[in-house]
Amino acid sequence: MAVVLALASAVVYGASDFLGGLSSRRAPVFGVVAVSQVAGLTALLLLLPWLGGPTTAADLAWGAGAGLAGAAGLLLFFRTLATGVMSVVAPVTAVTAAAVPVLVGLLGGDRIGAWAAAGIVLALVAVVLVSAEGGLGALRAARPASIGPALVAGVAFGLFFVLLDRTGSESGLTPLVAARVASVLMVLTVASAGRRALRVPRVALPLVLLSGIGDMAANGLFLLAAQVDGPLAVVGVLTALYPVSTVVLAQLVLRERLVPAQAAGLATAAGAVVLITLPG
Repeated sequence: MAVVLALASAVVYGASDFLGGLSSRRAPVFGVVAVSQVAGLTALLLLLPWLGGPTTAADLAWGAGAGLAGAAGLLLFFRTLATGVMSVVAPVTAVTAAAVPVLVGLLGGDRIGAWAAAGIVLALVAVVLVSAEGGLGALRAARPASIGPALVAGVAFGLFFVLLDRTGSESGLTPLVAARVASVLMVLTVASAGRRALRVPRVALPLVLLSGIGDMAANGLFLLAAQVDGPLAVVGVLTALYPVSTVVLAQLVLRERLVPAQAAGLATAAGAVVLITLPG
C-alpha cells in the first residue's frame, strides 16, 4: 500500500507542478505560490474532520518544520532558476531532494532488499535524466555558482519529506495544517519584504487553485504512505519521481519534445518502480 500511495503522490505532485508552471506564465510567481498554498490549506481544512486525527504538539512542530523547509526550498529554487541555468538547476535539485530521504531512511535503520536497493539507485538516475531538459551536456558544463544553491534547495525539499515522516501514525493529515500555515506565512513575509506582487489575474486563477489543491493532495498521499509503515528510503524516492508526470503532461498537452536523456529517464523510472516492487 505504501508503494501505491507514494506513486500516486508522485503523479499528483507532477501534475500540480505542471499546472503551477502554466500559471506562472500568466501571473507573478509569488502570487501563484501564495494563492495556491492558501487554496491547498482551505481544501485541507474542509476535509480535516474526516482525514484528521489525534495530534500531539510534537506532530505539529514536525509539520511546521516541514512547511518551513518546503517553503524555503521553493523560494530558493525559483530564485536559482531565475539566475542560473534551468537545465542544470532542475536535475541537481530533484536528485538531491530524492537522495536526502533515502540517506536519512537508511541511516535510520530502514531495511530494504537487494531488488529495492537497485531500484532506488535506478530511481535516482531517472530523476536526473528526466529533469535534464537541456540534456546531459548542460550538466557537464555546470558552474559551481548554480550547483550550490540548487543543492541547498534540494536538501530543503528532501527535509520536507523527512520531517513529515516524523509525525505520528495516528495523526492523519492534521500535521499538514501546521506545515501549510508555516509555509504560507513564510512566503507572505518574504513577498512583503521584497514588495513582490501577489495578485493573480482572473484568467490564471483556476489553474492556480487546481495546482494548490493538487499539491496538498500529493502531500497527503505522501504522509499516508509514510504512516502505513512504508520505509522512508522507498517512499521518499518513489515520491521524488514526480518530474516524470510533469514531463509526460508537457509532452501530451504542450507537445514538447523529449530530449534523449529524458526518454531514457522515463524508461529508467519504469524499471526502478518494477525493481522496488519486487519481493525480497
